[in-house]
Amino acid sequence: MSVIRQPEVLGRTTQRRLVGVTAALSATVVEALAVGLWFGLVVESRSTTTALAGLGILFCGSLLRAGVFGVAVSNLGDLLQPQRLATTLVLTAGWIVWLWLAELLGGVGGVLVATTVLVMILIVQLTIEQRVFRCGVPPRIVGTPVGPALVLATGAGIALATAWFVEWSITSPAFSLGVTALVLRVDAIHVGLAVFAICSFLAHQWRFQHVLGE
Repeated sequence: MSVIRQPEVLGRTTQRRLVGVTAALSATVVEALAVGLWFGLVVESRSTTTALAGLGILFCGSLLRAGVFGVAVSNLGDLLQPQRLATTLVLTAGWIVWLWLAELLGGVGGVLVATTVLVMILIVQLTIEQRVFRCGVPPRIVGTPVGPALVLATGAGIALATAWFVEWSITSPAFSLGVTALVLRVDAIHVGLAVFAICSFLAHQWRFQHVLGE
């Protein structure tokens, strides 16, 4: 039967797409801010204070991102349940292992190896997250999120590469604002983080489209 004859089907499809886009945007904002702030803190300074602050930001961001997924696909419930908290810990550890491995190996090879490992960690994390947060809904086959993990890790690798290997910046002419002169400056790392945010949105949109469209 045609969808035109079943307006409720079209309505459900539109609603799922709207939920997917909204959830993808929310997850992207949370992830881009958390990972970006953590990355900026640990790259600029490696003191105990900044390391702890960065870890706290990264963990809270991972917890919120898991919450966004939970709200979108089932219900939020209690994020501090052991199985749900485990997804947050895996994601947090994945980012830390990624940066640690890249710095340990160094160079372009280190970025490539670390990003490959991050892909595998993200596949595990996203798969666990999907299964954990869908425990309360009718059984469905949930595919392995290889594509979203690959896109997200690629964005992270590009951000890291721009921070390490690209040294350029664009500075605007100074313009006056009362007694203050303002200058806008865009560094390579800012472009890299923007690319990461775009990849994050594409990855989450792909993921939500698959999960909600089943």
